[in-house]
Amino acid sequence: MTRLGKTPPFRTLRGEILAGSIAVVDYRQIGGLDQWTMIRGESVANPALIMLHGGPGLSETSLFRYFNAPLERSFTVVYWDQRGVGKSYRPDIPPSSMNVNQFISDLDELVDATRERLGREKVAIFGHSWGSVLGPLYAVRFPEKIEAYVGSGQIGDWPAAERATYAFALAEAKRLGKARSQRRLEAIGPPPHTAEELWTQRTELSRLEGRMRPRELWNNFARAVLSSREYSILELRAGLRGFRFSLDAMWSEVSKLNLLELVPALKMPVFLLLGRNDHWVLPEYSLAYFEALTAPSKELAWFERSGHEPFVDEPDKFHAEMARLVRPALAPHPPTRPQAGCSG
Repeated sequence: MTRLGKTPPFRTLRGEILAGSIAVVDYRQIGGLDQWTMIRGESVANPALIMLHGGPGLSETSLFRYFNAPLERSFTVVYWDQRGVGKSYRPDIPPSSMNVNQFISDLDELVDATRERLGREKVAIFGHSWGSVLGPLYAVRFPEKIEAYVGSGQIGDWPAAERATYAFALAEAKRLGKARSQRRLEAIGPPPHTAEELWTQRTELSRLEGRMRPRELWNNFARAVLSSREYSILELRAGLRGFRFSLDAMWSEVSKLNLLELVPALKMPVFLLLGRNDHWVLPEYSLAYFEALTAPSKELAWFERSGHEPFVDEPDKFHAEMARLVRPALAPHPPTRPQAGCSG
């Protein structure tokens, strides 16, 4: 099992543990596997927010903590390294268990455990990229448990979005005169892609973007991990193995999903926080899903200087929009059956 890690408690100016706060890490049996979770919040009276990372297979827990710790002032934030990912990766996980229905079932166990621990009838969900598909698929099945859905890097029609991303990358290679990238992209051809071909496409796209070069992306991860009490730099390699394992096991299934058909309506407020310069999921495809989706209320916030990860590119604005849009939509009810505790 990967190192559990520790997370620092919230403290007062006098150094005492802040009353009503929670800061715990644990391995929890979810879907028959030990999966890593962390709960952090200055007050358990705040609404619960479950973070669903992207990929499939890319743990963003260290990024969330490094760039978005202020969320823990307004929400009780639940971090989760999904099955086969990050601290939840094990080489003996059956690839056959890496499927969408199993992830929905895993998430349901986590939601129920969170509701029980924090004494909540409902929780909010934040989904990024692949998490922005898992979140709606879960919310449409269990609307009675979800108070609001928040998406970023929102995927709608995944096959169409992948075709558009490939076309953009190829056009950029031609426009910039990057012959090597053009050759590599033309060699794999347009989607549908295998997981290996997707890796090639995303690598070339990152290089062409310049702003999010692979080195910069991994530097962000390394910087976040180095500053983290929960993660160790020694776990980066295992994290990369989990990423490739998850992508290889799941890509053929997830890349066919179309939320316009699978989740045309949700029964809770919906918020999308979108990067205007997202070339991994072109914003017009996120917008198309937003406009087609039926929900009690919908709010959209644009991040003009952001790509696929507004919470990294513009963290201050991200926190402000979460406080302005999302927090007021969540009922300010205190927990009814709190079982929270603190640990360092």
